[in-house]
Formats: sequence, C-alpha cells, structure tokens
Amino acid sequence: MLKKNLRMPGSDDGVVSNEPKRRVSIITDPVMESRMGGHDNFGFEPNAKRKISQQSHHSEEGPVRRKSNLHNANLDSSSVNSYDQRTNGDVNRSKKHSFSEALAKINQEHEESQQHAHLEQSWIYSLCMRCRVEYSTPSWEPPGWQKVCPYPLCPSFRQFARILSIVLIGVLLWVTAYVIIGDSAAPGGQLFQLVVLTVAANFGGFLISLTTLPRLIGMLLVGLLFQNVGWVNLDGDFTKVTAELRKIALVIILTRAGLEMDPHAFKKVYVTILKLGLIPWTCEFVLIGVLTHFLLDLPWMWSMMLGSIIAAVSPAVVVPCLFRLRTKGYGVAKGIPTLIIAVAGIDDAASVAVFGIISSIMFTKQGLAFQIAQAPVCVFGGLGFGVFWGALCKYIPEKGDAYVVPIRTLMLFGGGLLAVFGSEKVHFEGAGPLAVVFAAFTSSYFWCGDGWDLEDNPVSTAFEIFWMIFEPILFGITGASIKIRELDPHIVSIGVGCIYVCIIVRIAVTVAIAFGDKLNVKEKVFVAISWMSKATVQAALGPVALKAVTSQQRSAEEVHYAELVKNFCILSIILSAPLGALLISVSGSKLLTKTKPILEPPEGWRRSHRPSLHDISIIDEEEEREDIEGIADEDTAANTQANAQTTSVFTVTKF
Repeated sequence: MLKKNLRMPGSDDGVVSNEPKRRVSIITDPVMESRMGGHDNFGFEPNAKRKISQQSHHSEEGPVRRKSNLHNANLDSSSVNSYDQRTNGDVNRSKKHSFSEALAKINQEHEESQQHAHLEQSWIYSLCMRCRVEYSTPSWEPPGWQKVCPYPLCPSFRQFARILSIVLIGVLLWVTAYVIIGDSAAPGGQLFQLVVLTVAANFGGFLISLTTLPRLIGMLLVGLLFQNVGWVNLDGDFTKVTAELRKIALVIILTRAGLEMDPHAFKKVYVTILKLGLIPWTCEFVLIGVLTHFLLDLPWMWSMMLGSIIAAVSPAVVVPCLFRLRTKGYGVAKGIPTLIIAVAGIDDAASVAVFGIISSIMFTKQGLAFQIAQAPVCVFGGLGFGVFWGALCKYIPEKGDAYVVPIRTLMLFGGGLLAVFGSEKVHFEGAGPLAVVFAAFTSSYFWCGDGWDLEDNPVSTAFEIFWMIFEPILFGITGASIKIRELDPHIVSIGVGCIYVCIIVRIAVTVAIAFGDKLNVKEKVFVAISWMSKATVQAALGPVALKAVTSQQRSAEEVHYAELVKNFCILSIILSAPLGALLISVSGSKLLTKTKPILEPPEGWRRSHRPSLHDISIIDEEEEREDIEGIADEDTAANTQANAQTTSVFTVTKF
C-alpha cells in the first residue's frame, strides 16, 4: 500500500502526519466528513472532472467513486453500524454487509412486496377492507391479537369488542324479557321472532351496504323473506306492539329531520327551499291521488291519503349517498347536497302533516264541525306546541349543567312521544308529527345560539344511536307485512306504472321550476333525481290506516282499501329506493362540479359530519370558476417554486 505524508487540515504547519493512506470507503458519514474537511482519503487527489452516478453522496470537492445502485437501494440507518470514537481522536470504519447478505435481503423484501400486492388484488382483501371499520384514534389490542386475527382479514379488537358488547346486551335484555314476559319471549314466541327478525334485518342491511346501496333495502328484503318463508308471524294481538314501534320510529325520524335544519340558512335561501320543497311535492301528491282514484277505484279521501304518503322523500336513502359525494367534493361549491337534505325535511313535514289531517277526518267519529276544525287545529296546534317545547328545552336543563346532553335528549324525545301519542288520544293526529319537527327545529335554534355547533350537536348523536336501533325494527316489520301470495298482479302492475309516472313528472316539474336558483341544467337534473327515493315515511305511515280500520272494525271494503294503501307504499320503497340510490351515486360524479374536499374525519365520540343546511350558498358559476382558477394558480405557483428549489439542489450537487 502506497504511503504518503499528509498535512492534516487544521494542524500546525510544522506538524506532519505519517498515518498510512486509507482506501476510499463506499459508505460516507456526514459527521465524519464535517470533522475531516469533507474528504474520505486525504492521500487521494481530487479530480473535479471525474463523473459519478447521481446516487453518490460524495462531496463535489473531495475524491469521488462510483457506487452501485444495489448499494444505494439497501443503504439505510438500520444496515450501517454506528461509528465508535476513540480516545485519541481516531475513528473506526463501520462494518459493511457482504454482497450476499444484501442480495438476500433484497430478494426477501421483493417476495414480501409481491405477496402483499397479490393479496391486495384479491377479492378477499377487498371484501375484508369493506367490512373492516377504521378509527381515527389509536386502538388498544391484547398481546398476540395480530397473530390470531391478522390485518386485514380479521376485524380490529375495538370493532370486535363493540360487536361482542352489543351481542351481550341483546342477550341480557332477552333473558330479562323472558323472565318477566314468559312464553312470548321464549323461542317460538312472537316477541322472540321480532328480536330474531331485527337481528337478521340488521345483518342484511350490513350486507347490502357493502354494495353501496342503502341499508334499508337489505332490511326490507329480510323482512319480506321471513314472512313469505314462514319464519315469522307478527299478526294477531302483536300488531299493537308493531304499531307502537312504528310511532316511536316516526318520532325519531322527524326529530332528526328537525335537528338537521338550520334557521339561519332559511333566512338566506328560504324562497328556494320552500319552492323546491312544496311545489314538486304538491304535484306528486295530486297526481298520485288522481291516478289511483281512476285506475284503482279508490275513494277520493283514500287516494289523497295515499298521495300524501307517497309524495314524501326518504332522508334515509338520500343522506348516505349525498354524504359520499360531498366528501369527494361534488356539488360542495353551491351547497347542493345540503340543499337537497333541507328540502327533504320540508317535504317529509308536509307529508306527515297532511296525512295526519286526512286520517283525522277519515277515522274520527265526531261531527262535521269537529272535522272542519281538523286542519287549522292540527297546523296551529302542532306549531304552537312545537315552539313551546323547543323553547322549554333551552332553559330546562340549564346550559351549564353537567348532564345537559342526556337531559336535553330525553326532554326532546319525551316531548315528541307526548305529541304523537297525545294528539292521537285527542283525535288530532295531524298535530303530533308537526309538533315533533318544530320542537326539534326550535330547540336546535336556541342551542346553536348558546354555542353548540349544528354539525356537532351531541343530541343529534343520541338520536342517531336511537335510529340505529329502530331502523332494522321499522323496515324489518314493514317487509314482513307483505304476503306475496295475496298480491293481485293486476294491481301491482298498475301500481308500478303509477309510481314511475309520478316520479318522472316530479323530476320534470323540479327541473322546470328551478329557474333563478343559479343552478345549471345538469345540477337541476341531479337535484330532481335525488328526490325520487321513497322509504322512511312510507314504512312508518303505510300500515297506520290498516291498523285504524281493524281497530275500529270497519267494513271489509275499507279493510281492502287500507291493505291497498299499505302494499302501494311498500311497492314504492322497493321500486324507488335502490334505483334512487344508484342514480345518485352514478350521476353525481357526472352532473356535479367537483371541487377539493372540505370534510375531515370526525374525532373521538363526535358524530360523523353529515350534510346540513349550515353551509348552503347558492353562488354564481363565475364565482365558482374564479375560485377554482385561483386554487389552480396557487397550485401552479407552488409547483413552480418546488421545481425551482429542486433545480437549485441538482445544480449544487451536479458533478
């Protein structure tokens, strides 16, 4: 080995080092280079014209040596041993992995990446990822959980623990009910059948949700299957229980609709909301009544009652579909998803109020004066009680109370139950549902004034939990009320034609009256399509007339009319809900303008951010285009700056 005397940098002029020259190392150390002046071997003369690959990390001023791509691919902090400092200032060189070890490591990593890529492309991986629930907060797991339940083929421990806790709670409730009630809760009893139907409907809804369709479709089909196979029998005296469960579900539906409405947004676009909410609803309501009167020979009162139910839009179908589009940025600039939700709430309130007034007139045994007083008493009585109870929920409990959230939830829920069941008791059924909506609307107005955010209202979270319980009950028993063998094919064919004709007419009317709302033609078509789905109100109100007729022991002809109304409502759910969900999901990306997403995942216990009225802003397309162009200019400037920085770095490191 060639030896040469070197003058060490920073040393005195008279001091010469006789340390032998070292070989140029493949591995460089920034700390060592800074101490040694940037040169790995001071006996090797620098050659500025010598070229090396871009993978090299040598300094431009020092000696250079080409390093292989293989080395750079495996060069990391874990594969390089740290340097040890000697007491006399000398440094030991790190030990390098042999070429065979590096090659084996590369082959192992390549095989693992190939296996992972193959797993990601399999249908099992896709199915597991759709079933698996991801959480925004870290989850604790028992030791060895990943070995027993590997990711992503098995659920996380948090998801498993949640499902297990729900199952245990259900078992405890069933055992308690069996001890108290007896045979009805035993296997084979009607209460036991209802519990089994609810669990199966929930599972069926979960399976359907994997296809991006609404959960209620699976719940409805499970109920239909159980009834026609003979696995469930909810007739007889048990119909009283199912009728009361429907009313409780109706209270939850209407309360959630009232809590989603923002009064401040109504001040800005109340004309658009009322116009798009009431005019298409009125057209469909009248058209259903006329068609069923002449085609199905229904009396005018029965046909108008049916029209008031069918004309309602289903938030249970619309909200999940619009939420997926909203998270991707479609229609956000003009607030289209939230506008649709707002109009759906107005639509449902109108349907329930009109249905209550008509049913009160039809099934009351009072005189003519009492029937004439139904409409004004139901409207003003419902509004008055709703505003009073909503204002009461502002002051009771006091807003600083530690238990303000559960008490407000129980106050609102109890007031809704009182309104619905109490109005039925005094024979003013139309006032109750209207009072529920306005009680929730008024209380939300006061709570938002006290500092609660409309999007993160904890009372809304509680009612979402209530709906998770009652949704499979409602749609399970609704599907179980259909007996296919008893359906008349002629009536079914007429019903299918009437439903689709009314849907097409409503879409055309909505597009026609949406002038002056600063929506282009594609957006008008999408808004009209989104209001074609029927589900929640039809499931809750469809069997009400049949229950009233059977309880009052009316004639067989009226029983036939009531069964026709119920079957027509269920048929509308089956025909419109899946189709509406598919059209919203498919046409949203083609008819709406996409902007950058504005939503972030919720944290902790807070409710998922659903579309609400608080961000409605119907703006001009020119303003939207300017915003998009401004964002594009900012992105272009940022990319230009990043490219300039990258160019400067390459210029410095160029050899």
